[in-house]
This record gives sequence, structure tokens and C-alpha cells, in this order.
Amino acid sequence: MVTLSDVAKAAGVSLATASRAFNGSRDRRVRPELRDRVMEAARRLNYTPNAAAQQLAGGETRSVALIVHTIADPYFSSIAAGVERGASSFGGIVTLASAGNDIGSQVEVLETLTRQRPRALILVGGVRDDPDELARLRAALSHFRALTGAGVAHVGQPVLGVSTVAIDNEPASADLATALVGQGFSRFVVLAGPRDHLTAAARARGFTGAMLAGGATAVEPIHGDFTRDGGYAAMVELLDRDDRPELVFAVNDVMAVGAMAAARDRGVPVPDDLCVAGFDDIVTLRDITPSLTTVHLDLEDIGERAVRLALDDQASGPQTVHVGGSVVLRESTRR
Repeated sequence: MVTLSDVAKAAGVSLATASRAFNGSRDRRVRPELRDRVMEAARRLNYTPNAAAQQLAGGETRSVALIVHTIADPYFSSIAAGVERGASSFGGIVTLASAGNDIGSQVEVLETLTRQRPRALILVGGVRDDPDELARLRAALSHFRALTGAGVAHVGQPVLGVSTVAIDNEPASADLATALVGQGFSRFVVLAGPRDHLTAAARARGFTGAMLAGGATAVEPIHGDFTRDGGYAAMVELLDRDDRPELVFAVNDVMAVGAMAAARDRGVPVPDDLCVAGFDDIVTLRDITPSLTTVHLDLEDIGERAVRLALDDQASGPQTVHVGGSVVLRESTRR
């Protein structure tokens, strides 16, 4: 393996001069003729510099750290694609970590990333309504910013003291409900996700409020995991009840997909016997039959916005950008 020392020797310069030629220096610059000699020797020897060493020597990094709950959920993978697009705009690369919905795991990942000193950090995912845990995560993010100087942005609720891309969950869910009331739905249930999940609660609240305002009747909501399997289990519980409604709203699309699978397995056709709606418009809905009524979010754009917000955070401090959703009516709620 060719080393930087080999390049310095071939160029007839010191190792320190060769290092400065590649990595730069805030205090001392390499004369153009010496730098040309180093680069020519590197080409001749087919030398490739160590990117991590360059970043440490130059005092900056082009990496963007991304923490998501799980990359298996298309919601997170689509946002990750947007983060990657945003990072590529300045030649950056993305370091991805899955930490689940457990704040303890997220704090541990933050401690690891602190040593890597990324240029920006993006945290994606809703948080639970637990004051002690929220305070712990806020403190960890503040500590991370102080030690690294990195910009930080969160995709979720503006409750962490950092720049936030905040999805307008409650009004978007209300818009969906209003559209469905307009189609004649009058009896509904919400598959509401975890009881203390802030995103799930906002979506359930917005949808329920608008349905009731439109004269509809609510069936007791069903709580469960914010996942495909959580939606499946919630639908099974619903189908075992005597008071089955005509419309089911799942607070995210993966729950809605699980709910539709449970209905199919129980021999309950959607939308003929039961209608289903979701929220997010994840990319995998293209392959779902019947097509799912939902609230569309431009998830890749949200990821790209988060990168810009994190980079701005370095200069201007925390700010919040609100993102709305648009109602998409499809076959799963056809009357």
C-alpha cells in the first residue's frame, strides 16, 4: 500500500508539506509549485488519501449523521433518500443509524456520533409524551451541538429545542376527515397507535374532531404499535367487536396496510364491507390493492429540507419549518 510518506519522498518534500498539500492548513499554505509536485507524485504512485484524516486535519467534515427509528419503514427510508439528496448538494455523505423509538438508544447513538463530529445531524421520528425522557433527549442534543459545533434538525414535533421540520399532522388529518364526511361516512374508528405518541395523538385528534364536527359518530379508538403489525392487531380487535363502523382511519400508512391485510384474512373485503384510510402516502402504496386513501407528504422533500435547516442551524440557531399534507382519495374509501 502506497503511503503519504512514499508520496512525500517521491515529490522531494517533507511529510508535513505533503500532508498540508492534501489536507490544507489554517495556518500554513503550501506553495503552488510544491503542491503540484505532491499531486503529480500521488498520481504516479496511484495514491488515494484517507478521507477521515483529511477531515480531521482540515478541521471540517462533509458527513451528515441521520438517526431514524427503523430503515425498514418506507416512511423513514423515503426521508433518508431526501437527506442523501440534500447532503450531495455540498458533496456530503450520510451516516445512517437506526435507534428505534427508545430515547435511551437515541442518546447512545448520539454519544457515538459525537466522536465522529459530523457537519450536521438529522433526527427523524415522533417522540413520546414523557417529560423526563424528552428532557434527557434535549440535554443530549444540546451536549452534542456544544461538543461538535454541528447543526441539528429534527423531523417531528418542535419539542426538542432544535431546528424542526414540523409536519402539520392535526390540520392535515382534519382535512382528510372533512373530505370523507363529504363522501357520506358517518360512523368511524381510529386505529390510534401508542397512547403517548405525540404524532399519533395529533393525527387522531385532528381526524376525530373534524369527523364529529361533520356529524359522524365515533367508535372507541384502538391503541397499539405504530407499525404494520400494530395495525393488523388493531384491526383484528376491531373485527371481533359487535359495533363495527363503516370507516377505519389508521394514523399512519403502515398501520393501514396491516389493517387491510387483517381484513382480507378475515374475509372482510375493502372497500365493499369496510373502508380504510391512512396517513403519509408512503411509496409502497403503489403496490397495494385496493389503493389507499391517505394524506400525501412529500417525504423526500422533507428530508432535503431537514438538511438545509441543519446547515442553517449552525449560523442562525433553531428555527421551525411547517410542512402541510394534501388529501388523496383512492379506492379504499370508495362508496
